[in-house]
Amino acid sequence: MKTVNSISGGKTSAYLSKFYPADINMFSLVRIEDKDCLWMSGKDEPTRQLISDRIGREFIGTAEMDEIIYTILDLEQFIGQEIKIITGQSFEQIIVDRSNYLPNRMVRYCTIEMKLIPIFNYLKENTELPVKMRIGYRPTEIRRANNMKARADKNGIEEFDNTPYRIAEFPLIENNISKDTIYSYWEDKPIRFAYRNNCVICVNRQPLMISHMATKEKRKVEWAKRIEQNTGNQFLKEASMSRILNFSTQGNLFKDEDFSDCDSGFCGI
Repeated sequence: MKTVNSISGGKTSAYLSKFYPADINMFSLVRIEDKDCLWMSGKDEPTRQLISDRIGREFIGTAEMDEIIYTILDLEQFIGQEIKIITGQSFEQIIVDRSNYLPNRMVRYCTIEMKLIPIFNYLKENTELPVKMRIGYRPTEIRRANNMKARADKNGIEEFDNTPYRIAEFPLIENNISKDTIYSYWEDKPIRFAYRNNCVICVNRQPLMISHMATKEKRKVEWAKRIEQNTGNQFLKEASMSRILNFSTQGNLFKDEDFSDCDSGFCGI
């Protein structure tokens, strides 16, 4: 049975890939097609072309922070193993397919469509299922691990699309690897980690956090504002992206360390 590391671009899954090598390492890239969000504003076209070549279609931009691409490429070199960069439909196309219904906290289809489905499709086409998939949950996230285990059958196999898919493994929980241990490890390593992984406008983030993110990746929040205006819907119940941008100056009052992992949102893979 093949082993798989699901890599998000954060320090925890990076640690997982370093200390728990797998047969397959995977990163699912969330793409957007809006040229106003051109990756690195066109300042590093060779790398953008590299990613286009690897995913087999033009890479224009991502709903995550642009630095996440450097994170994956740096990590790939550091661990000495290929990280499969895969992708599904663009964010915009998925919204069209959902009749302009936007993902939200109650219906977080973005994770399924842009993370889980591309990973499943790649594994289904390229290896034998089920696989053993390492998930980067830490000891403080044991409830999330238990929820995932509860979806499996008596043999620990979780199905997806009526297909036996994976046996989830949680080595960081099993070995009691804490956040402090993980973050300390990466302090002097040559990895350009993005400030936060997951989409800049993640529906699990609070408006104030997105306001703070807008001080770093304003183009992504402006993109979300245009999506809301075009669809007549909102990503967050509490505030529109237009309103969040209007109080984004408030985000400048906060320092990065004022926000914790609880403010970051989770994509759930």
